[in-house]
Amino acid sequence: MKKTIISSAIASVLLLGACSKQAEPEQTNMAEKTAAADMSKGSAELGSFGVELDARDQSIKPGDDFFSYAGGTWYKNFEIPSDKTRYGAFDKLAERSETQIKELIEEISQGSDLDPEQQMIADFYTAYMDTDTANAKGLAPITPILDKISKIKNKRVLTAAFGSAWVDGSISPISGSMWFNRLDPDQYQMSIGVSGLGLPDRSYYLEDSESFVEIRNAYVAHIEQMLNFAKVADAAEKSQQILALETKIAAVQWPREKRRDRDLSLNQIEREYLSDTYNGFDWDTYFSQTGYKIPHLNISQPQPIKDVIKVIKEQPLAVWKDYMTYHTISNHASLLSDDIFNANFDFYGKTLNGQQEPRPRWKRAISEMSGTDSLGFAIGKTYVEKHFPANSKAQMADLVKNLRKALGERIEGLDWMSPETKVNAQAKLAAFVPKIGYPDEWQSFAGLDIKADDLLGNVLRMRKFFREDSASKELQKTDRNRWGMAPQRVNAYYNSSFNEIVFPAAILQPPFFDPNADPAVNYGGIGAVIGHEMGHGFDDQGSKSDANGIQKNWWTDKDRAAFEIKADALAAQYSAYEPIPGNFVNGRNSLGENIGDVGGLAMAYHAYKLSLNGKEAPVIDGVTGDQRFFLAWAQVWREKRTEESMLSQLKGGTHAPGRYRALAPRNHDAWYEAFNVQPEDALYLAPEDRVRIW
Repeated sequence: MKKTIISSAIASVLLLGACSKQAEPEQTNMAEKTAAADMSKGSAELGSFGVELDARDQSIKPGDDFFSYAGGTWYKNFEIPSDKTRYGAFDKLAERSETQIKELIEEISQGSDLDPEQQMIADFYTAYMDTDTANAKGLAPITPILDKISKIKNKRVLTAAFGSAWVDGSISPISGSMWFNRLDPDQYQMSIGVSGLGLPDRSYYLEDSESFVEIRNAYVAHIEQMLNFAKVADAAEKSQQILALETKIAAVQWPREKRRDRDLSLNQIEREYLSDTYNGFDWDTYFSQTGYKIPHLNISQPQPIKDVIKVIKEQPLAVWKDYMTYHTISNHASLLSDDIFNANFDFYGKTLNGQQEPRPRWKRAISEMSGTDSLGFAIGKTYVEKHFPANSKAQMADLVKNLRKALGERIEGLDWMSPETKVNAQAKLAAFVPKIGYPDEWQSFAGLDIKADDLLGNVLRMRKFFREDSASKELQKTDRNRWGMAPQRVNAYYNSSFNEIVFPAAILQPPFFDPNADPAVNYGGIGAVIGHEMGHGFDDQGSKSDANGIQKNWWTDKDRAAFEIKADALAAQYSAYEPIPGNFVNGRNSLGENIGDVGGLAMAYHAYKLSLNGKEAPVIDGVTGDQRFFLAWAQVWREKRTEESMLSQLKGGTHAPGRYRALAPRNHDAWYEAFNVQPEDALYLAPEDRVRIW
C-alpha cells in the first residue's frame, strides 16, 4: 500500500571531473607482510580486503568527485535492472536477503509437521503466488469495502469510514498512529496528523514546473483508469475532482522540513479537550472505529488539522466517496488481478519512479510478508538461525563499544560545548541501548488465521490482528524489547524515545560488515553506520531528547546556539547540491541524516585509530589504511537511480541521494591528507568551512 492510516508502528526509520595523478602512498615490504598476515584469517567477499578497487575511476581526482573516483567505473558500466528504480549496496543486500528468504519459504512449504508460524508462512506465500485465482476474482475481493464506501450517506458515516481506513486499506485526510509519549516514554500515545495524498509529497501538487504538471496529468488519467475498474460513472470528471481535493489537502500540510521539527510537532492534549480545540470534526465517531481508548494524544500538525477539518466540511460527500473508492482500489492493487496491478504499476512504477517492469511476483510476496505488521518476525526467526553467525553479533557488540568510546572522547574534546552540557551529553551516550541482529523476545502470532486460498482475507485479518494487539497494550507500560524492523531488513535505526540503536541482521554483511575484511573497511562501512545511528541521538532533532528518551532541553542556551550555527552550515552545504537541473537537495529536511553521516564518519574514524593502538596501518594493494576507510564509506553509498526516482527522493525523502552522502568526507581533515586534496579541487573546503559537529 501507499499509505498507512492507523498503525501500531514502532520506531524507525548519494559533477565534477578532472584527470590528475594523486600522491603515491608510502609503501614498505614489512607493511605488505603485515597486511598478508592480517588477511590470512579468511578471504574478504569484496576484493582482496573488502573494497572493490576495480570499481574506481582513477581518471577522476578524489578531490573533484569522490563519488565517481570511488565507484565511477561501476557507475558507467552498470545498468539499473528493469524492475528497479535505483540500485546500490542496500539493493544488492536486499536481493540477497530476498533470495535467502525465498529458499527458506520453499523449504518450509515442502516440509511436514510444520509449527503454526511455519504453516502461516507457507499458506500466505501460496495464496500470494496463486495468480490464476487472483485473476479470476478480479476486483471482487475488495467489493465489500467498495460497497461500504458507496453506502456512505452523511458526514458522520464518512468520519467512521476515515476511522476504519487502516483496517479497510482505504485512506483518510486525518491519520493516527500509536507511538510513544515523548514526555513519558513508558506510555503509548496516539499521534494525529494530516495525510491523505496519493503523490509522494505536497510539492507534486503545488509546484508548476513542467515535470510536475506532466505528473499531475498522468495522475488524473491513472485515477480515471482505476475508477473504471469499479465501473464508476463519469470517471474522467471525478478524477479531476479527486486531484483538486488532494491539492486542497496538500495546501494545508506543513512542508516536510517543518513536520520533522520536534518542537513544533509536540502538542499534547487530553482527549476530553480535543473537540474544544479542534472542533467541527466528530472525534468520538472517528476514534470509535480504531479500538483505542485514547485518554491523551499528541497533535503533530495543529493548524493543518484545523484546516483539513474545514476541507472535510466544505467538500461534497460524493467527492470524498470517489476519493476513497480510488485509493481503496489503488492500495490493494498488488493483491488483485494482473490487469489492476499493471494499471497501478504503470503510474506508480513507471511514471513516478521510472521503473520499467514490475518486480517478480515472488519478490512482491516476500515484501508483503516481511513487515513488522505482517509475518516479518516469523520469517526472521528462521532467517537468523540460518544466516546470522553468532560471532557476527559478538563482533558488532565490540564495534559498538569502540564507537561509544570514540564518541565519548570526541564529546570531551569539543571546543564549542561547555562542561555543563558535556555532562548531559555523556549521560545520554552512556544510556544508549544497542540492539544487534534480532530480538530477544519474538512477536507472538497466536490467534492469527492465515489461509492458503484467501490472499486479501489474510491481509485484512493481519491488519485487524495487529491493530487489536496494539490496542490491547495501549494502557500498559511500553514494551522496550519490541523491534521496529524484522531481522531480514537491510537497514538500521535510532529510536529517540528509548534512546536505542538497532541493527538488523541483514545489514551485517558486505560491504557494510565482513569479518574477513580489513578493519579499516569495517570501520568505514558498518562502523560509520553505527556512528550514524548514534549521531541521530545528537542530531538537530534527536538532541532534543535526554538520556531517558524524554523530550526536554539539556543544553545551555549558548551551547545550543553554537550547535545550530554548525547545523545551519551543514544544511547550506547540502542544499547546494543539484542532482537534477533546478531541483536541489533539501538540506534542511535531510539535516538529521547529514549530521548522522558527517558525525558518524568522524566517530568511526576516531574508533578506527583507537583500534590501531598507536601502530601504523599496513598498506594493502597500494592503498593506505585511511584511504581504505574512506573508500569503504563511499562504496557503501554507491548507487544509480532513474531521474524520476531521484526527483521523488529529493521531494519526498529525508536522506540525501547516495551520490552526495559519499561526499561527507569533505568535512574531515584526514580525507584531505589521505587523497592529497588541494584548494584547486572542486570538493575542497577551507578548514574553517568544514563542518565539525561531533
